[in-house]
Amino acid sequence: MPSLRIEPGKLSGRIFIQPSKSMAHRLVLCALLAEGASEIDNIVLSDDIKATLGACESLGASVRIEDSTVFSGRKRVIITSKGQIRVVKPVIDCFESGTTARFIIPVSRLCADPVTLTGRGRLVTRPFDIYKSLLPGKGVNYTDEGGKMPIGLEGRLMPGDYDIRGDVSSQFISGLLMALPFLDEDSRIRITGPLESRPYVEMTIDTLKRFGITIEHSEDCSMFRISGRQKAAACSLAVEGDWSQAAFFCVLGAISGEVSIDGLNRDSLQGDRIILDIVRSMGARTVWNNGTLEISPGTLNSICVDASQCPDLVPAVAVAAALCPGESVIKNAQRLRLKESDRLSAVCSELNKLGARVEENRDGLVIHGVEHFTGAGVDGWNDHRIVMALAIASSRSTGPVEISGFEAVSKSYPEFWQDFRLLGGRIYEQHMG
Repeated sequence: MPSLRIEPGKLSGRIFIQPSKSMAHRLVLCALLAEGASEIDNIVLSDDIKATLGACESLGASVRIEDSTVFSGRKRVIITSKGQIRVVKPVIDCFESGTTARFIIPVSRLCADPVTLTGRGRLVTRPFDIYKSLLPGKGVNYTDEGGKMPIGLEGRLMPGDYDIRGDVSSQFISGLLMALPFLDEDSRIRITGPLESRPYVEMTIDTLKRFGITIEHSEDCSMFRISGRQKAAACSLAVEGDWSQAAFFCVLGAISGEVSIDGLNRDSLQGDRIILDIVRSMGARTVWNNGTLEISPGTLNSICVDASQCPDLVPAVAVAAALCPGESVIKNAQRLRLKESDRLSAVCSELNKLGARVEENRDGLVIHGVEHFTGAGVDGWNDHRIVMALAIASSRSTGPVEISGFEAVSKSYPEFWQDFRLLGGRIYEQHMG
């Protein structure tokens, strides 16, 4: 199995951040639902985005990919649709993308024709119980194999009232918000309990609005009112920078050397923009300079982070917390056990191999600070965020860090290692056997 050896050393410099994967998924699917040709610029063809583009083709859209003339090294995607779902390829491969699967399940039910969703890796066993219990009462025949993919769907989704717990993945709510406006009558989604990952739902509503779709909701997002018979109009948009990916470099700037990040929207709706508040509370210095975010190290402080609204930040934040004096706590992160890996176990296991002092509990981590990491061989757990977290940890290690499964970054950030090198990272691919 190949591995990647990273020599320790201070990292600093400037990068242009990747476009938001979360926003790209939403823009692509809204383009599928809109009549006409939509142009979406600043796209990176990560494995997850390839899965969503393939799903759009399976459901009747044509997809053309060109080099962007505005964003160097990026792509522009032209999606042409009749604004109606029609199944042209009945088997949809979601790769390892939970977002693709959870969005496509309700969107595909805007027609009655059967489809089968397949996946790979851990996605095959990730939970879809919300749809499994909800959709059969709304006109959809839902079948799976003992709770695992493949998932079979047949029948057209019916309008009405949908009750969903607030502590499940917001992707279930976003998927329904994308489908319900196109039904013949009005619908409601009622949320029971506090809504976690609320910023992702707000991002979905904002994206739909750009395509002419209106969603009404209560101030606390416990009730969504969706008018039926709406029509989406094609439009041209560019994907903004990804705060989830930028979080790794924000942490790098906090623990290593000054890092400048171009391409971020200072006023973004992305919930992971809160990484700025987190690294500031740790003692990092941050400043906006003509649209560029600059982060530099300060005196590190221990922190307590509620991850209920920003679970994807935990691997990066844990790296910084491991270097903060005293005890840091990350709580309300139990949903991380259902990601590409059990991220709580993965973070605890691999950072401890590097000399950290991390304790895992039911819904989070307790981290006792150390002065530096030590070199070691670590496992990426086939999880892009675990690999990237381990990579930035190497900047404060006393010895080389060797990561097996480093290729997992292709899921969301295929250019990660190029950007890592731009900041001074010294990496060498190893081959065993």
